[in-house]
Amino acid sequence: MSFSLPDLPYDIDALEPHVSAETLRYHHGKHHATYVDKLNGLISGSRMESLSLDAIVLESAGNPDHTGIFNNAGQAWNHNHYWNCMTPNGGGAPSGDIADAIAGAFGSFDGFRDAFLKTATGHFGSGWAWLVVDKGSLKVTSTANATPPIVDGQKALIACDVWEHAYYLDYRNRRPDYAEAFIDKLINWDYVNQQLAAAGGS
Repeated sequence: MSFSLPDLPYDIDALEPHVSAETLRYHHGKHHATYVDKLNGLISGSRMESLSLDAIVLESAGNPDHTGIFNNAGQAWNHNHYWNCMTPNGGGAPSGDIADAIAGAFGSFDGFRDAFLKTATGHFGSGWAWLVVDKGSLKVTSTANATPPIVDGQKALIACDVWEHAYYLDYRNRRPDYAEAFIDKLINWDYVNQQLAAAGGS
C-alpha cells in the first residue's frame, strides 16, 4: 500500500489565533506531506509496502538500516494523532472518563496541566510531549525527534508537537506560550476520550 496525507479535521484557519493558517499550510501541507512522500518512496517495492503504519514503525525502530524509514514513518504516525488532538474552542478542563483518569493519576487537572507544560517546555531539541497509557496508568512523557510512544508499548492519548516548525511562525521562540495555548485552548477532549476507550481505560 502507499500512504496518503490525511485531510485536516477542521478548516485551515479554524485554530486561529492559537495556530495560524500559515503555520498549518507549512506544517501540514509541507512538513507532514514530505514525511508521507518520503516514506512511500523508501518502502516502494519492498516487503514493508504491504504493512500498516504501526507495523512499519515497530519493525524499523532501532534498526540502523531503516533509520530513514523509521523517521518518516514515525513522523507520519505522530502527526496523524497531533492534528486530531486539536479542535476549535477546545482545551481547558476535560469531561468524561479522561477527567476521572487524570484526577486519579495527577490529583487534579491542574496537576496534569503543570506536568504536561513542564514536559513540553523542558524537552530539549525537537520532539513530542505526550499523555499516554503506560502499563494501565496515565503518564506524561516526551520522545525525541520522530519516536512515537508505541515503540515503548504505550498508548498515545495526547500528542503535542514541540518541533520548532509547529509554533515558530506564530510564537517565535516562545514554546511555553504555544504549550499553554495547546492545553488551554486547543485539546480535543472528545478525541482523547476515544483514545482512552480504545486503550481499555486506565
